[in-house]
Amino acid sequence: MNGLRLDRKKEALAGGHSGPAILRGNSADSRLIHLVAGYRVKVVMPPAGPALSAEEIGILRAWIDQGAKWPEPSATAVAEPAAVQEHWAWQPRSKPAPPRVRRTEWPHNAIDEFVLRRLEDEDVSPSPEADKLTLLRRVSLDLTGLPPTPDRIERFLLDSRPDAYERLVDEALASPHFGEKWASHWLDQVRYADSDGYEKDDPRPWAWRYRDWVIDALNRDMPFDQFSIEQIAGDLLPNATAEQRVATGMHRNTLKNREGGVNPEQFRFEETVDRASTVATVWLGLTAGCAQCHDHKYDPIAQRDYYRFFSILSSMEEDLTPAPLPGEMGPYLRTADAYRARREELLREHKVPELQPAWEEKVRYAAKHPGEHPGWDVNFDTLSKMTDGGDKLIWMPVEERDQRGRDIITDYFIRFYGQVVSKERFEELDYRQLRTRLAELRAEYPQLTKARVVYEASEPRPARLHVRGAWDRPGVEVGRGVPAFLPPIESGDPTRLDLARWIVSGDNPLTARVTVNRIWQEYFGTGLVATSNDFGTQGEAPSHPDLLDWLAEDFVRSQWNVKGLHRRIVTSATYRQSSKARPELAERDPNNRLLGRQARLRLPAETVRDVALSAAGLFYPKFGGPSIKPPQPESVSKLVYAGSARWRESKGPDRYRRGLYIHFQRMAPYPFLMNFDGAERSVAECSRERSNTPLQALNLLNDPVFHEAAQALARRALTEASGDTFGKRLDYVYRLSLNRLPAADETTRLERYLGDQKALLDASPGAAQKQFPAQLETADANEAAAWTGLAKVLLNLDEFVTRE
Repeated sequence: MNGLRLDRKKEALAGGHSGPAILRGNSADSRLIHLVAGYRVKVVMPPAGPALSAEEIGILRAWIDQGAKWPEPSATAVAEPAAVQEHWAWQPRSKPAPPRVRRTEWPHNAIDEFVLRRLEDEDVSPSPEADKLTLLRRVSLDLTGLPPTPDRIERFLLDSRPDAYERLVDEALASPHFGEKWASHWLDQVRYADSDGYEKDDPRPWAWRYRDWVIDALNRDMPFDQFSIEQIAGDLLPNATAEQRVATGMHRNTLKNREGGVNPEQFRFEETVDRASTVATVWLGLTAGCAQCHDHKYDPIAQRDYYRFFSILSSMEEDLTPAPLPGEMGPYLRTADAYRARREELLREHKVPELQPAWEEKVRYAAKHPGEHPGWDVNFDTLSKMTDGGDKLIWMPVEERDQRGRDIITDYFIRFYGQVVSKERFEELDYRQLRTRLAELRAEYPQLTKARVVYEASEPRPARLHVRGAWDRPGVEVGRGVPAFLPPIESGDPTRLDLARWIVSGDNPLTARVTVNRIWQEYFGTGLVATSNDFGTQGEAPSHPDLLDWLAEDFVRSQWNVKGLHRRIVTSATYRQSSKARPELAERDPNNRLLGRQARLRLPAETVRDVALSAAGLFYPKFGGPSIKPPQPESVSKLVYAGSARWRESKGPDRYRRGLYIHFQRMAPYPFLMNFDGAERSVAECSRERSNTPLQALNLLNDPVFHEAAQALARRALTEASGDTFGKRLDYVYRLSLNRLPAADETTRLERYLGDQKALLDASPGAAQKQFPAQLETADANEAAAWTGLAKVLLNLDEFVTRE
């Protein structure tokens, strides 16, 4: 019904969004009567249940013919409840003054004054500050995702300056690992992955270029408003740079359906739905996607508003563009002519220039005359799915295509010519070998890194409501805009750039609140608003509303300074509290919403792996670049259709890089990450679950990465410790793994354990060699194997995979 509301007098009498009035005048011309009677319409109302009887239709006709008299709105109008209109999240931000507290010596900054006032109102004392080693490990893991090194531990313990802790924080914020750690949280929200999803789940070899942009932006402390604008609309900025275009790769993180038979227009619609829902969730904390098919059931987001928002994002086109990294352009330019000459030689050798023009002509003919030649229909259909823009390039004269465009069409021709010629002819041309030779040629010559980006179509797509949320039922035009309950966009016909600037404008009440809440969530396990994905009426109210607003307003007034926000949180007394459980609060505040202590948090999946590699001395700190593929069971990649997700295990030091860089295959993700509650990266995920399962313990014991880490940690104990006694070696591995020294009872129990392991190994000839195949000058095989077992114990401790 194109947005018609019969429960609202004004809309019903005016026809809602469907154009001419449908209730006034002659009932014979009323669209309402046509719909309920099934006269000259495709859809009969109501769509479900029994149809109206002739008598009921007659009553409606008589009412319309008599003038469709309607009670005044005051008697029957359906208004938004006051609670919805006055919902806290929709209200303008303020910066409340920090409250007065009794314990004036406790606060370090304004955060603590808000927290302490709430505790004092509840007659609860804050927890004491955590010990120095705990704070060191906490800050290192929270800000960089890596444990402190023994050298850093020593320096911090010896630093007696009053600002030693603040210096530690500043050092962590300046580390390049800060961007890596916090990029992971952002990539969850914008559903980053290295493959398309769906049946084929093809890899995205250049997806990492956007991931690296995020890391670099965070390390450079790009203001969050600029960080947002460049991702939403970097291509529309005046004189947009290559890096600003790379940022728009955020929009390319949608799933991509390349299956045969998929209607391109349908999937374009579904991609835009995903993009609109993602922007609304990530920046505004709104479940706007609920209004795709009907008005939102709880929040004041009309379906009309949803499609006004949707339409701002509906005119994007996709592209794969050169985005060279520093140092790439010079070597590329020096060798480009030679590379191009050898490529053309290979193409001529396999008759590509001879055959491709006729093929292009037939593809265009098939596109204009579907059904005449099914094989050619498939060839054109595949072109739109397996290339970026190939379905548009095929219509351009060859001389008007740039080199990249010519290569896209030529490479597609070589790959898919077999769809339209006989098997014998395709084998005669040997295009499979040609593809291999072209790939080897590309590897031989310097190439430019590419990036998956978007750009705005020259002609904007119509801004229409879609009836019942169906892609093929476009309704009335609705224009472009934002939900009516929020401050309006100044532009009458806003672009993506207008939308991006509105999202981070001072008048927008949501973005700053949502952002500071998500960052707070990572430090305390739960946000000040527990439902960090939903700031609507069905979300939870903030536990400390004044603190949330103070943080949000301070964030905006600091010019959206991200590292400044992090520093403010981690230098607070609230953050520095001990995480030890408090029996007196177990029933009164089981979820720690009063913040009377710090939270004890299971490490994120990637960090669990990273701390094991770090403790073992295996960690390879290479920054950025293509994703890696560590060892995983062979059966995992076979789960993907037709074996399309080939998992070629990374060799050399790459297999020891951060978990952030692990190739994310949507249909068969790296199993370790999933076992430890990693994000699924198919929709925007604003928080991760935290679980503790037996399967995780088995993973830590048996995963090849952790077995290798245990071996390496054992080797460090036997070759690097300052002495050759058991105590010296145990002290060293404790510092490496748990960042502290063992207690006396731990030393006793582990010494007994090591002895038991040696006895078992003595009784089983050959077992030690399997456990620790390398040879050491400082220890025999049984000693090394026993220490490997002890290392596994430490890597399996709850303390090891937990941030205190």
